[in-house]
Amino acid sequence: MERIAESAVVRRWSRHPACVARARTELRTALEGWGLAPLTDAASLVLSELLTNAGRHAVVSPGREIETRFLLDGRGRGIRIEVHDASSVPPRMADPDEDAVGGRGLHLVDAVADAWGFGERVGPGKVVWAECALREEGVCR
Repeated sequence: MERIAESAVVRRWSRHPACVARARTELRTALEGWGLAPLTDAASLVLSELLTNAGRHAVVSPGREIETRFLLDGRGRGIRIEVHDASSVPPRMADPDEDAVGGRGLHLVDAVADAWGFGERVGPGKVVWAECALREEGVCR
């Protein structure tokens, strides 16, 4: 497969839940183009959790959207996934009850990604990011 020449893919999404599936499709296309298809499952899970959290918890004013950035690392062996939203409230790992339906998203991100975190961004809000890389013995950790 031919590689994508660009080292970044930036898109904006509404809070509609269907956008998560479309974002995963964009991510899969980028990973295939960069020759990183083995990262698809791990990176898709990470993106799904981060984008779902932003859509569910972030304050998004009318006319504002959630931005995703998929950034190829400098060695071409990994990807950084960023989700930008207008909320300044930092993400936190919940402590859900055993029978709770939700509340495990960041625990999944923490288990699958090589690293993750959050920070300020230009403009209102924050960026939540995660990194996944190819390894000799497999994908991510």
